[in-house]
Amino acid sequence: MSNQDQKHPQYKSDRVTVENLIQAQPTEYNLAELARLKIRYRGFPGAWDIQNDLEKIMQKWQLTEETLFEKTREIHAKGKVYKGGKEDQEDWL
Repeated sequence: MSNQDQKHPQYKSDRVTVENLIQAQPTEYNLAELARLKIRYRGFPGAWDIQNDLEKIMQKWQLTEETLFEKTREIHAKGKVYKGGKEDQEDWL
């Protein structure tokens, strides 16, 4: 890790999510999670392992960033993907 690499405050929980996505299928929920993490780490100067794994998941699921975001916009337009107690919580950054 170079002096300029930063550690993301959500790294630990995101690492668990990424590990789950690596083993998972591209369900609506998993696509939303992948898109959320792609947005979170876009331009982030660090967490290279997570960023690389997100790219591997994109390749495995045969997605480009454009198709991923297109699919997730459709998913979110249909209704809430995240059911449960976190609906009012923003977790994008």
